[in-house]
Amino acid sequence: MQAPTQNIKSVFSFKRVIIPIGIGIAFSAYSLYASKFDLSVLKGVEISLKYILLALVCMVMRDLMYIIRIRILTERQLSWNDSWHVVMLWEFASSVTPAVVGGSAFAIYFLYQERLSVGKSTAIILTTVMLDEIFYILAVALLLFIVGTNLVPFGGSLPFNPMLFFFIGYVFIILMTVCITLGIFVAPKGIKRLLLNLFALSFLKKWQPKIEKIGNDLIIASVELKGKPLGYWAKAFTATALTWTARFMVLNFIILAFNPELGFKMMQQMLFFAKQLVMWVILLISPTPGASGIAEISFSAFFMNDFPEYTHAAVAVLWRAISYYPYLALGLIILPVWLRKLQKR
Repeated sequence: MQAPTQNIKSVFSFKRVIIPIGIGIAFSAYSLYASKFDLSVLKGVEISLKYILLALVCMVMRDLMYIIRIRILTERQLSWNDSWHVVMLWEFASSVTPAVVGGSAFAIYFLYQERLSVGKSTAIILTTVMLDEIFYILAVALLLFIVGTNLVPFGGSLPFNPMLFFFIGYVFIILMTVCITLGIFVAPKGIKRLLLNLFALSFLKKWQPKIEKIGNDLIIASVELKGKPLGYWAKAFTATALTWTARFMVLNFIILAFNPELGFKMMQQMLFFAKQLVMWVILLISPTPGASGIAEISFSAFFMNDFPEYTHAAVAVLWRAISYYPYLALGLIILPVWLRKLQKR
């Protein structure tokens, strides 16, 4: 039987990693080409370095809150250094796998290799998913109330109605969150049976083995998480809200960097935030690594009118350069260090 470090080395082999990285870079390059980007359009555009710096600060805040959340959910079983490794490797895994797949399965493995039990690792990752979705549901509901149903006037063209797509995805996220919450806190075995019966239908049957595993994970998570004090959940949700707010504010500050005359107006910032919440549903189902290509195209469609003419493609690449590509570089640096640590154990 192979050692765990050998298994993870095969998963993150050079060939398996370099291909999705190449795909991501190629999509970014193509988005610039397709938009007929000309570097000269940036001449004369006033760019505020103050807001670029604030965007970078938000990225640091986002990762810091992720690390704090892992520390809270593991009840400080992980050191700061180990928590940082797990978060960076999780982001790396998400960056080199299709967005629709995500890095959660790898995250369970990373936590397990940090000497947490399989049950606790599974419970922590399911909890992060649940908290993320609860924040998303509440944020959308709040912004719908404040901004109104005319949520996203966008300037580009997409091959589908983004608002219809968004509301379908939003309902699906609510249903998924309800299932996870009931599965963890109320009736994990009942939810598992319900899902298995649903996926017994002929056109869904091929996914039944995966659904059975999800059901088993819910039962394990339920045992681990029942009885946690209110303070545990309050601190974990606060960290979740802060990390997602920081994630979305990165783009808000990039918009202000190219439009410093706008100033920081709360209603306008909420509209930018709302557009990202809608765009996020589209990115979640992307088949490309880290939503490469889809992110740039969606960005142009949603935010084209928020930048000086013909600069939106360059801004999309800048946004990805701040919020996506650093995790590829950090992952390539941290993964060998982390594997050596496991081998020493």
